[in-house]
Amino acid sequence: MKGWMGKLRAICLLGLTALVLSACGKENLTALDPKGYGSDQSLYLIILTTIVMLFVLAIVMLVYAIVLIRYRKKKGREDYVPKQVEGNKTLETIWTIIPIVLLLIIAVPTVTATFDLADDSAASDNLNIEVTGNQYWWHFNYEGQEIQTSQDLYIPVGEKVYLNMMSSDVIHSFWVPTISGKMDVNPENENTMYIEAQEEGVYWGKCAEFCGPSHSLMDFKVVAVSQDEFDQWVEDMQNVDPEAQPEDAVAQEGEELFQENNCMSCHSVGSSPAQIGPNLTNFGDRSQLAGVEDLTKDNLVQWITDPESIKPGNKMTGQYPEVSEDEAGKIAEYLLQLQPSEITPESAGNE
Repeated sequence: MKGWMGKLRAICLLGLTALVLSACGKENLTALDPKGYGSDQSLYLIILTTIVMLFVLAIVMLVYAIVLIRYRKKKGREDYVPKQVEGNKTLETIWTIIPIVLLLIIAVPTVTATFDLADDSAASDNLNIEVTGNQYWWHFNYEGQEIQTSQDLYIPVGEKVYLNMMSSDVIHSFWVPTISGKMDVNPENENTMYIEAQEEGVYWGKCAEFCGPSHSLMDFKVVAVSQDEFDQWVEDMQNVDPEAQPEDAVAQEGEELFQENNCMSCHSVGSSPAQIGPNLTNFGDRSQLAGVEDLTKDNLVQWITDPESIKPGNKMTGQYPEVSEDEAGKIAEYLLQLQPSEITPESAGNE
């Protein structure tokens, strides 16, 4: 009796743990609450495959139960051998056809959705963005707009946005589960997909392909805003003057230190193409540092003085002269004032 009680407690604890962990996550980082055309397709396929798998499980368990009960060893019939059915053409045909049918039920909608989401026939009539995957950050070039930015991808809500994706190093995978499916980002060939957000908000994205020690930290955001707000953001970004001097004296010192330490050899401000590191045009408008930490001055100082502690394997470590904490604070003041627009992740809501 005690043994059964222990097993029962273990099963209950396991069930409770599974129930609690199943609720863990972020509101805008889930494929189960679709807010985009691509995620609608993904959820449909998830439900379809789950139904098929549950059907198979039910049939297998039913057959297992029948065999277990009907053909169990019975007293007085220890030597009984059931009728053998090997070579039965009818049974062989049934359990060959059924799996084929089930695979077709899953495969046809999956292939259809894959080609649908990769269809770029209407790309010329919509916004196109070049997406570049890097270890461990994302760069976005708005084609025809003279806008370069990184980490935060701004798009108009309710519009198809075509993403032309390549990698600068290893294979990555672009995934914003709440509004789209996944697409591999390769170093040698360009893959295209489109995303379409149905509601305004901030949607978290992840790299879904293991790409190095900080793969799990390769986060980014898609900021979906109204068309008017998007137009305003575009105008604000296009009007950025990379040569403009900060008004604050400390930020001015920070800009000088930024230049003296050759930070501009890797980063850029304005529409100049990114070099090695992320574009910083609207750095101060972001809510996350390196995609994973809250953008605060303290966190930024730590990032400048010891980036390896936040994102192991990043390309910034050891690429510039050592700076003191005071110098890092001044550089942080300069970076935090890079706020060209009032359209930010916070203003879009759902942060």
